Amino acid sequence: MALDTSAVAKIAHLARLDVKSDELDHFSAELSNILDLVEQMRNIDTSGVEPMAHPLHMAQQLRPDRVTETDQRARFQRIAPQTEDGLYLVPRVVE
Repeated sequence: MALDTSAVAKIAHLARLDVKSDELDHFSAELSNILDLVEQMRNIDTSGVEPMAHPLHMAQQLRPDRVTETDQRARFQRIAPQTEDGLYLVPRVVE
């Protein structure tokens, strides 16, 4: 699929990109090449290919689920300007 310079200029305008008129030919060719590649990929039979979540056959390595920080709630509430029943009180900002 070939894009002409007017189509590229319109796309650039819609995307709010500042593309100079002397660059339109270059971007027209580049975008046309990308669209041609997409069309080639669309024509490939992928009916027997199982979808993958990741391009590498690897298992996600997770860290052990254990507590790494101690509870410091009481300490932080002591230095807070106002607290009540374990909650921080803040000034009203919306009327």
